[in-house]
Amino acid sequence: MVRGRLDDVRHRITVAGGDPERVAVVAVTKGHGLEAALAALALGVVDLGENYASALLDKAAGVESLGDEAPVSPRWHFLGAVQRNKVPRLAPIVACWQGVSRPEEAVAIARRRPHAEVFVEIDTTGDATRAGCAPAEAERVVEAARRAGCTVRGLMTVAPFGAGTSVIQSAADAFGTVAGLAATLGLGELSMGMSHDLEQAVAAGSTMIRVGTALFGERPPK
Repeated sequence: MVRGRLDDVRHRITVAGGDPERVAVVAVTKGHGLEAALAALALGVVDLGENYASALLDKAAGVESLGDEAPVSPRWHFLGAVQRNKVPRLAPIVACWQGVSRPEEAVAIARRRPHAEVFVEIDTTGDATRAGCAPAEAERVVEAARRAGCTVRGLMTVAPFGAGTSVIQSAADAFGTVAGLAATLGLGELSMGMSHDLEQAVAAGSTMIRVGTALFGERPPK
């Protein structure tokens, strides 16, 4: 089942004008069990994403416990807001941090893992309840992360939530804004697009999409 869904995701990338060989897929296992992570790994999808520290640590331990029986070794992406008190436990395991939005977060990460790969998260909505820095702050955060010792791979964003034609256009506008910002800053990678809006992200130049529902179905009820 996951294989067929992965094929569908790659088809959607192609239809949107992207190259499935060049657009990385991060399999987001949020809300799903260890079996989802193993299913993705079995298909060669090594980039796995989690939003919560405890879930990432548990699943990483589950994969590691399999030893040579694990399909392949995963590259864990931490997608949630960076909480500095949790960095020490996550740093040995996380390969890429996709939610850096403040200089002090980058400092905390680099202190525990020099040269850590990060994406700086951008919020285009201006909503104070959402994660990410404002576009006007992006250059400052990127430079601060580099000074701290992080390797800044690119920019990441989450489009406005909702449904309908207006939200689709809002997503396209948000992705276009972040893509333009990345070009201005000389950053070649863009983590944009999820299960419901990957087409708009790919059309705007995303090099990485983060998909969970599209691969594993709806999250089981808690």
